[in-house]
Amino acid sequence: MITLKVNGANRQFDGDPEMPLLWFLRDELNLKGTKFGCGMGLCGACTIHLNGSPTRACLTPVSAAANKSITTIEGISPDSSHPVQVAWQELDVPQCGYCQAGQIMSACALLAKKPKPTDADIDSAMNGNLCRCGTYLRIRGAIHKAAELTASNATQPAKTGTKASGAGANRSSSKVGNK
Repeated sequence: MITLKVNGANRQFDGDPEMPLLWFLRDELNLKGTKFGCGMGLCGACTIHLNGSPTRACLTPVSAAANKSITTIEGISPDSSHPVQVAWQELDVPQCGYCQAGQIMSACALLAKKPKPTDADIDSAMNGNLCRCGTYLRIRGAIHKAAELTASNATQPAKTGTKASGAGANRSSSKVGNK
């Protein structure tokens, strides 16, 4: 029996310990936001956080995640109010959207380490995430926007009971990356 902490909840796995974490998340836990892209860790569509670090779920066996904290796109924010998700919506980053969960997960990890990233920091951190639609400039812009939103939220007093605001915050597709 393998114990994993997924999006804050303890989960048990009693299957093949070499099964890719991607399939446990998608098929066993029904967390469909983490996508299968290439199956070789090259495209980044399956990016999750393992103890806070961006990790390719298609290459990571369930056994390697034992007793570790896993965050998927569904665990970033229950209402898509995370600054990265808000910025993605405001700048209309997705085109087809397939790679966006992995893009968002990598962007969140970058901002956790570097709250004010440069273009070079962004390019380096996002290097392993491919976007077939070529929205790289919008992705970079959204990461800068998310950094601004995070800094702005840190300087404002906490508000209770409020949701994300701004263009796109109330769209029916506001769950960016959770499809």
